[in-house]
Amino acid sequence: MSIDKKNLRRFIKAQKDLFSSLKDEQSATIIQKLEADEDFLHAQTVLLYYSLPDEVDTHSLVARYYQKKHLLLPVVKGEELELKEFQGQLHEGTFGIQEPEGETFEAFDQIELVVVPGMAFDKEGKRLGRGKGFYDRLLPKLTNAKKIGICFPYQLVDTVPTDVQDIPMDKIITL
Repeated sequence: MSIDKKNLRRFIKAQKDLFSSLKDEQSATIIQKLEADEDFLHAQTVLLYYSLPDEVDTHSLVARYYQKKHLLLPVVKGEELELKEFQGQLHEGTFGIQEPEGETFEAFDQIELVVVPGMAFDKEGKRLGRGKGFYDRLLPKLTNAKKIGICFPYQLVDTVPTDVQDIPMDKIITL
């Protein structure tokens, strides 16, 4: 039985509600695993995301590494994600997402690692986003970057329905 993207998003949202009490503890463990990952340890220019309340919490990770690595965060600009250097200051942007105020970064080939959020992932690295296509448009530009998806255990499913433009992750980190 295959499931379409809309129904998979609905299923994952219900799971997020069901497991919300475990979010903080699970986030901490997932972030520890990311920090121990060889690709993360060796990368100097890293694109992270500043998590929404229902995502693996990256706030402490961003705070710990912005002075140790060249840290970039995405900013929603129309239909695209613009990358900005994180230098310690955030403000509320589109969709209520906290966004950096640093310089715009366009040297995509210098990005060594991108940590990608998603609604669901599968063991083959396929990813289901929220449906707006922001990362689908950004990831093809990051030709030199390793792509790591991080997620809660219930977000790792047997199969993620994909389209031809969907870029798979190189690695998925969960519990």
